[in-house]
Amino acid sequence: MGALKRFYTPEMFQGIGRKKHYFEGWYYKNVSADSASAIAVIPGISIVDKNDTHSFIQFFNAREKSAYYFRYGADEFKYNKKEFKVNIGKSEFTKQGIKLNIETPEAVIKGELSYSKMTGWPVTLLSPGAMGWYAFVPRMECYHGIMGFDHAIKGNITVNGHEYDMDNGRGYMEKDWGTSMPSSWIWAQSNHFEKPNASVFVSIAKIPWFGKSFTGYLCGFYLDGTVYRFTTYLGAKISGLKADEHNIHFTIEDKKYFMEVTGKRADGAVLAAPSFGGMSTKIKESLQSELKVKFGRKTGKSREVMFEGTGKNAGLEYVGHIGELVSGL
Repeated sequence: MGALKRFYTPEMFQGIGRKKHYFEGWYYKNVSADSASAIAVIPGISIVDKNDTHSFIQFFNAREKSAYYFRYGADEFKYNKKEFKVNIGKSEFTKQGIKLNIETPEAVIKGELSYSKMTGWPVTLLSPGAMGWYAFVPRMECYHGIMGFDHAIKGNITVNGHEYDMDNGRGYMEKDWGTSMPSSWIWAQSNHFEKPNASVFVSIAKIPWFGKSFTGYLCGFYLDGTVYRFTTYLGAKISGLKADEHNIHFTIEDKKYFMEVTGKRADGAVLAAPSFGGMSTKIKESLQSELKVKFGRKTGKSREVMFEGTGKNAGLEYVGHIGELVSGL
């Protein structure tokens, strides 16, 4: 029952029994009420082999464009088998919030954030979260989960004596686990639109598949309590995909709905990403990018726009080669 519960609760630690070439990480994005502060916290574990295993906490302060990688021993990573709760060193991570207690020569970071009013990717018997039926495929390169599209924040974080007040801010939460991140991918997210109760998530990536590969995509648009899903496994199609170091653009649609996304990337900081379990890949991430979204319903030959807006404080990554992604469509 424990393994089955973990499978249908993607936020829980999935790596029990893994001894090599494995990673698992959770991504907490936190933006203050006035949007002046944007902080990402990424706890996780890296397993290359029995001689090279460690846990970590990455801390990205977008305002200062600074990133820290705090390394901990594998024995300092603790998880709960009945619910999602992970402890690394003296810090704690749950779906309801985080408690940071980091003291190193490099930085001192302390604080507590609590989350409420959270909506994640729907979980059903045949679709255990964002991966859909791909969740049943063993040993995929990378699995993905969306724990919270948009939620309220209460609390504060102090970094080297400077306090960041996050009361009434907005948060987003996701995770990845597997062997490596893809060789090429686009990732984008924002829940800071002019209209409240709106959040967009985009993941487009090269997926290895039985000796070959294809471009897979998980895109979700949360609007007024409903999650609209555009995915490979649900038959959605992407057109007009373009990306470079500074911009992305594409349209995705299924039989009922369409979504057009245009992104402009801002400067950010360098974070570590996994390759064969080791955190050896370097990526550049921003939390101050911009995403324009047009979403609507298809009615016959016409299209009814239900939402149009610009998302601020956006996370945006483009890694690898656009040619790989376009050819894989």
